[in-house]
Amino acid sequence: METKKISDQTVTFHRYNTIIVGAGAAGMNCAVHLCEFMEHKGIENPAERLAVVTAGIGLGASRMSGSDKQTYYKMGTSPDVADSAEDFAKSLTAAGCCHGDTALIEGIGSLREFYHLVQAGVPFPTDPMGSFIGYKTDHDPYERATSAGPKTSRFMSQCLQKQLERYAVNIHDKQEMAHLLTVGSGQSKRIAGAVTIDKKSLDETNLAINVFLAANIVLAAGGPGELFKTTVYPKGQLGVHGLAFKAGLAGVNLTESQFGLASIKFRWNVSGTYMQALPRLLSTDAEGNDEKEFLTDFFPSMSKMATNIFLKGYQWPFDPQRIEPSKAGFGSDPPSAGQSSLIDILVFNETQKGRRVYMDFLRNPIGSDSIDKFDIDALEPEAKEYVQKAGAIQATPIERLAHMNPLAIEIYKENGIDLYSEPLEIAVCAQHNNGGFAVDKWWHSNIEGTFVIGEMAGSHGVKRPGGSALNAGQTGGLRAAEYIVNVRGCDLPDYSDEQSEIDGQISDVVTGLAAGSGSSGLAPKEVLEQIRSRMTTSAGHIRELNDAREALKEATELYKSIKQKGFVLKNAKAVIKAIQAEHLALTSVAFIKAVAELLEQGSGSRGSHLVLIEDGVEIHPDVINKATGNALRFKPENESLRKSVLQVEYDESSPDLFVCSNVELRPALTDRKAFEPAWQDYREGKIYSSL
Repeated sequence: METKKISDQTVTFHRYNTIIVGAGAAGMNCAVHLCEFMEHKGIENPAERLAVVTAGIGLGASRMSGSDKQTYYKMGTSPDVADSAEDFAKSLTAAGCCHGDTALIEGIGSLREFYHLVQAGVPFPTDPMGSFIGYKTDHDPYERATSAGPKTSRFMSQCLQKQLERYAVNIHDKQEMAHLLTVGSGQSKRIAGAVTIDKKSLDETNLAINVFLAANIVLAAGGPGELFKTTVYPKGQLGVHGLAFKAGLAGVNLTESQFGLASIKFRWNVSGTYMQALPRLLSTDAEGNDEKEFLTDFFPSMSKMATNIFLKGYQWPFDPQRIEPSKAGFGSDPPSAGQSSLIDILVFNETQKGRRVYMDFLRNPIGSDSIDKFDIDALEPEAKEYVQKAGAIQATPIERLAHMNPLAIEIYKENGIDLYSEPLEIAVCAQHNNGGFAVDKWWHSNIEGTFVIGEMAGSHGVKRPGGSALNAGQTGGLRAAEYIVNVRGCDLPDYSDEQSEIDGQISDVVTGLAAGSGSSGLAPKEVLEQIRSRMTTSAGHIRELNDAREALKEATELYKSIKQKGFVLKNAKAVIKAIQAEHLALTSVAFIKAVAELLEQGSGSRGSHLVLIEDGVEIHPDVINKATGNALRFKPENESLRKSVLQVEYDESSPDLFVCSNVELRPALTDRKAFEPAWQDYREGKIYSSL
């Protein structure tokens, strides 16, 4: 560690072989594996060669988000139901836009990483024979899912952190990422390190700048959750996507955000047993009066309505192919026979009217003049068999929820909400981004020496089985660590030849932050609010081409205005908000550019978003397009676009700041060598080829 003055600021330099940006389950796992692989190579003190850099070790989606029984998706472990990595990969690639090689690797690595977590102490349940029991989750043809309860990913992070602490690895906490340092250009371009602001030491005169130089960078900072206004991501989950784009990383599948019903007072997914307990759904006016049973006019019977409430448990993400029963016809059956994702549309329809929507666990669903009273014995077979098998036939939803999953009630009580005495306000929220940055089969990005894991990695396609993101983060961390140690090496970097280039970039960062002392700049808080409102309106689960075009224009103008005017920085705390606002503004341009481009290509409704067109399929006469006042109509998916991924790259010369291209999907490796030649490839390191 050394310090020097740059632009009147004291800058502290650190040097490591590898830094991991982010302290969630993916980042911690990668750090643990790096220590393990370095020990295998004979490195006596791995802790001297790597570090974790994080904005907050207790923050982020791994530590602060979840659902009723947060799911970990792996290959099946049932003693009597066969499963394979190839079948696992087929589940990941089924809806398209997903590379075959990474999907197969996630299947191959799933049990290795699952048992790695078991050994770390994550309390996944077993039966008396020792089998890890499973259940079915969304987009899951098997019972591959398992859970350690609502806090599964938190347990994962905490258990892995304990392992990392035993290695004595440095965790640099409270470090706000301000810039990714780059050296070279073209194919020789490298990310040399990260510039951060130490939030513990920042004051009115001292920017508290740290520079972490490294031969390898692993980005594991999670998704840009605060990109949206209506979101279930934990507060403060911003990601570092804007910084990564500006450094030259290529984004993929940014259009494929996942949305679903979640509580908004305390941000939490209401999937699984929250829905399988069959609560009443109601809406009120803005003041909480005028209660209305808003679902009853859209279903032909209580049996159909209650069954679809139940199905929202494991069909939790909004899915346009689950609005109506005929995927092929998208409307060939009567609108009144809708499926589970019709509920998301109806919740959204109520909120568009300025009303508020609640789940009431004290009362069963209520009928109307047109449909019968609730009768648990009248449920359709899939729902009826499940609740009977679970023993969830109690008189009220809260009793059924307490019987099936008391921890689901406790998590709300821990956060000041008593489901025994108050309803739960919900909305359709952004929950996960299936896209991210382009990676190869070693989770290596398009820039040599930079790896992307966890939600930042774009390894998912249009849909993913629930919980597969946790497995992908663990598998990606393993792959990146193995490649770094065996190919990139364990030495510390030497950037002495590029020091002037690095110092110049640091000086630019300092100058940019100091430029906010005038009164003509923008207010960071107002910029962030503008970004979030625009993203929820124009890049949420309801999209329309002309609206996306206008949103792209506005987002681009906002970012250019930031670069021209800077921010008004009234105090030291505002420096952090300014950094966040600038890189989130660029992130929003990238996401909206991708949305507009995909709509231009005629993609239609897919994944977790609905595309509106005037001559499309009508959902129901009473579901209104607020912009036109007419019945909401949507465009079915154009399945021909499933064969590629939409790639987005930063280009300062482009009018929209980004350029897009369609990248053909990589297939899974089908060449199976005999043991002896495969063993030779392993001994000679040929397995690490990027091909």
